[in-house]
Amino acid sequence: MPRKSTRLTFAVLATGAGVFSMLQSLIAPALPTVQHALHTSQSTVTWVMTAYLLSASVFTPILGRVGDLIGKKRTLVAVLVTVAVGCLLAALAPSIGVLIVARVVQGVGGALFPLSFGIIRDEFAPSEVSGSISNLSAVIAAGGGVGMVAAGPIVTALDYRWLFWIPVGIVALATLIAVRYVPESPRRAEGQVNWYGAALLSAWLVALLLPLSQAGVWGWGSARVLGLFAAAVALFALWLYTEARSRTPLIDLRVMRLPAVWTTNTAALLFGAGMYSIWSFLPGFVQTPSSAGYGFGASVTAAGLLMLPMLVAMFLSGVLSGRLEPVLGAKTLLTTGAALGAVACGFLALWHDEQWQVALVAGLFGLGIGLAFASMANLIVGSVPADQTGAATGMNANIRTIGGSIGAAVTGVLVTGHLQPSGLPYASGYTHGFTLLALLCLAAALAALLVPTRRGGRTTGKARAAHEVTAVEQETVAHG
Repeated sequence: MPRKSTRLTFAVLATGAGVFSMLQSLIAPALPTVQHALHTSQSTVTWVMTAYLLSASVFTPILGRVGDLIGKKRTLVAVLVTVAVGCLLAALAPSIGVLIVARVVQGVGGALFPLSFGIIRDEFAPSEVSGSISNLSAVIAAGGGVGMVAAGPIVTALDYRWLFWIPVGIVALATLIAVRYVPESPRRAEGQVNWYGAALLSAWLVALLLPLSQAGVWGWGSARVLGLFAAAVALFALWLYTEARSRTPLIDLRVMRLPAVWTTNTAALLFGAGMYSIWSFLPGFVQTPSSAGYGFGASVTAAGLLMLPMLVAMFLSGVLSGRLEPVLGAKTLLTTGAALGAVACGFLALWHDEQWQVALVAGLFGLGIGLAFASMANLIVGSVPADQTGAATGMNANIRTIGGSIGAAVTGVLVTGHLQPSGLPYASGYTHGFTLLALLCLAAALAALLVPTRRGGRTTGKARAAHEVTAVEQETVAHG
């Protein structure tokens, strides 16, 4: 039962997770400004994004598990302090090297997602959990949209360093409130952190995501890219082997095999590919000069405003999903969200000649993001043992990020594979890219149909999931 004000607790969780989500997209539109200000190359400045992605991918599941073991509040406060330090270091960074290090430090904040979901499950009344997770998911989704919309005005009116100064103050305040008002979780997992498993997890994630993010610079057929992909496969196999044999695995593979978990994670992988690619390529599309035969020559600020319907729609649909989930079920909402993404990308592939069409697509995709984000989190939280919440939701967030990296890399090949003499992509590159994203979102909707039903009077899937979770817990005790 709740022991402190759940409103204050939720405000702290939403602030931290929202700021981290905002930091993912806030700096992207300002990369050319950062490149000029710090006197570096375009290939080097991309590491500002890559370092953040790799760091978040490593720390999200590991610290989610640490929170399950040593206490979620303690871990949450430590992560908030680390994010504030990372933002302060970035705001003061005198060189691109220091800024990249600062982004690595900020990436620790990826753990805010699983820790927040775990705290909600532990501290809120059962009747409040689903709605609170939906609302938090809406804030997380909207945070990425805020970054896209706010970056241009902040850089124009102030300076790119204020993209980090502002989060410093917000996160510092959230940390102080967390120390005072967020209760420590009463539930702890048994065992200890499997650091060998953590090292292997980190190694295969870096070996997979690094070439995906740098292949455009290194070349898809380069020895570095192919070698890292081969290493990722080998390290992933070794990680699976060691986790399966470990008495205290970092990620319990038995939980990952639960039907509601693996189907949701599959949908997350596919939908993440579409979502992150839209975030990456739609602003570039509208900023392309009309002399290329498409695009509107929009400024960074104007491009952000065209994304505003997405921001509004995904926040509203995320909040609304909390009200709809008890009636329709999280499976239905996930399927609908992914289907809306497919419709939006299909529309964009066919019609993108007017700005209102882009704004309409952005809003439609935003509705899908809000529904999908909230339902994924609720499906995972409702399907795993309480002491696995942090690790399981951390892996779900990671799988979505992996999907985004794969989707962005493949879309990048389609968009930039053939360039005009001016150096700009052909319109057909974007058309093929948006068609691919529509197919990925459609595949995510089909994967969501495989999720066991878990609502109201149709409890067959829920009962099965509960039975499987109980079996996992009993097996854990038997081998503990």
